[in-house]
Amino acid sequence: MRSHELRSDNELSGTVHGPAIQAGAVYGGIRIGSEPRDVTQPPWQLPPSMHVIDRSREFEALERHRARAVREQRPALAAVSGLGGVGKTTLALKWLHTLRPDFPAGQLYADLGAQAPDGPALPEEVLGRFLRALGIPPQQVPGTLAERMALYRSLTAERRLVVLLDDASTAAQVRPLLPAGRNVTAVTSRSRLPGLTVDGCYPVHVEPLDPEAAVELLADTLSDGRVAAQPDDARTLVELCAGLPLAVRVAGARLAARPERRITTMVRALAEERDRLEVLAIDGDHNVRAALDLSYRTLPPPAARLYRLLGLHPGPDFASPVAAAVLAAEGDAAELLDTLHDASLLLDAGEERHRFHDLVRLHAATKAREDEPGEERARALRRIADHYLASATRAEEVIDPQHRTMARDYGPGPVVAAETGREPEVALDWLERELPNLMAVIRQSRPAGFPSVGWQLADALWPLFLRRKFYDDWLAAHEEGLAAAEESGNTAAACRMLTSGGVGQLGSGNHGRALEMFEHTARLFLAAGDRLGQARTLNYRGLALQRLGRLDEAAGLFRRAAAELPACGDRRAAALARLNLGDVALVTGPAQEAARHARAARTALQEAGDTYNAARADTLLGRTHLALNQFDQAEEHLSAALAALRGLTANYETARAAAGLAEVAERRGHAHLAREHYREALELYTSVGRSRTAEAESARERLRRLENGESEPQAQSNEPHPRNDGAHPRNDEPNPPADSPATSQE
Repeated sequence: MRSHELRSDNELSGTVHGPAIQAGAVYGGIRIGSEPRDVTQPPWQLPPSMHVIDRSREFEALERHRARAVREQRPALAAVSGLGGVGKTTLALKWLHTLRPDFPAGQLYADLGAQAPDGPALPEEVLGRFLRALGIPPQQVPGTLAERMALYRSLTAERRLVVLLDDASTAAQVRPLLPAGRNVTAVTSRSRLPGLTVDGCYPVHVEPLDPEAAVELLADTLSDGRVAAQPDDARTLVELCAGLPLAVRVAGARLAARPERRITTMVRALAEERDRLEVLAIDGDHNVRAALDLSYRTLPPPAARLYRLLGLHPGPDFASPVAAAVLAAEGDAAELLDTLHDASLLLDAGEERHRFHDLVRLHAATKAREDEPGEERARALRRIADHYLASATRAEEVIDPQHRTMARDYGPGPVVAAETGREPEVALDWLERELPNLMAVIRQSRPAGFPSVGWQLADALWPLFLRRKFYDDWLAAHEEGLAAAEESGNTAAACRMLTSGGVGQLGSGNHGRALEMFEHTARLFLAAGDRLGQARTLNYRGLALQRLGRLDEAAGLFRRAAAELPACGDRRAAALARLNLGDVALVTGPAQEAARHARAARTALQEAGDTYNAARADTLLGRTHLALNQFDQAEEHLSAALAALRGLTANYETARAAAGLAEVAERRGHAHLAREHYREALELYTSVGRSRTAEAESARERLRRLENGESEPQAQSNEPHPRNDGAHPRNDEPNPPADSPATSQE
């Protein structure tokens, strides 16, 4: 066990609170409840506890503070400070893990990244992760810091949980992350964070180990008889390490790898290299760099090179294929990674993933600057970026083979791609797991001199953003991607970033901004003389106008798209325009017009091999026949849609088809079948965070009536059924483009 610090470096008017949906123009104050989904398993995010040596005084102080907070019925907040590698996180983890029986609601953990290469974590980003861990679907996480704070405090007010905020930068960064209620929060930081005193924070400053405890730690690391046999040398060694657990552990690991070596040899080496400690000196300490330098110098040359080059990695952790990428597929990356682990220079992050301790990462980056030529550093950075670009593109192709992927510009190579899975859900999981690294590469691409990677990687993330709706990252990736495309002078790439980013703006409720972006795209296509590109923007602009409630204008653009796109050679996009026209017609009437557009769209989409949107057209046809009380036709089309959509990752559209079938069964008097379909629809709506839409609420109310024996009277199948009589609300939310890549009209 190691006892050094453990981190994971890793047109609405009025006031709207929470998620919003819109049909036409809605006026007045609106509040839509945002209930968390059921969480069957509380979050247990704390890293494993590690062996602690000689921290009983600090541990007892923390327990006294908690006991006092319990008596006073208030939260317990403690700030554990000290220099890097002193064991702050190890102490905090030991304390919080002992509290688990008394805090059954879970454990939250965040690395606040005070030492991260791209700066400390933003409180709103951390709150987003916490809210998702507490059961809030990604698309229901509020957009502003103030809203996230309010929701977080509401969720934690009655829960009993512990929170570890690791490697904090400032009190201002920490304060928004403090939970409500009588919970326990530990903050670790290299600074003392005096600003938290006003929040009732109890400070615990962790000092380096005294010589006796440091010698005990050295003996624990060596696990042989050398410390007992050479007590004076052992004491001198730990004094040279200044009692810093990280330095003691690294020096001990160096000795453990050479059982025949006397401790005296390490003492002499550390003493001779004192002058090399300045770069990593903290609070006057001058020994960490020497200990790391010694471990580095004894690495085999291939392992030393991998160590240096991994110091350039921009993200918090990395998977094993990254090592193969930085080495240009030369040498046995797995064996070299094992060498670095054995030397205590890498930490295990689980599932074949690795991370550096923050000081070790700084040391590795320093060695890269010192020992690698600038050209090789640049090539290694590009190989890392190309690895993530190629891997994300591979995942994109598995998830979304119909997406029109633009050409990728790789460096000289070789390009090493990860195995991202052959099934869409597996590939989606890979993209989500690597999202912090992918975003770090996007942010790094322009300063590093390869801006094309920025927009191409944002483009490759399209399937993840569509289906799992990480709107903060969606918007940030496309904003940076747009800047990169413009810097590269690539108009086609800029248009892709504007349209894909605009879809993200639509999904996050920024309908006006989305319209601006789509109109900007149209101007760029017009200036470039690209008739096809300009015609495709008609669909996007229509969707934005539809969301803004400007249905007549939206229908006009959809008609233009349906007329112009076939002449430009894109019949599939024209079919999508007809589908969008049908959506509008189903709201504005008559239903026969909606059916006409839906039939035409369905035929064209089937011919284009677009299974997903052909199924959407079947859903629309089913709903139009339902509006006309033509139950047999409605059931035929809705059943076809449901069968096709169940095999795709499109739960929202599957829910709409199931709800339509439920209504057919209900109006035929088949209450049991109707209940089954309504339950399925509600589960699917909830799974994509749309449990509070008008459609979901209608399904929930109809299910309630059925369960209470209050079903509607049966209707005759030859009588038109009004769409907007109050009991059968229109689709307030147009079929969202974020539910399928196929709605990207490109």
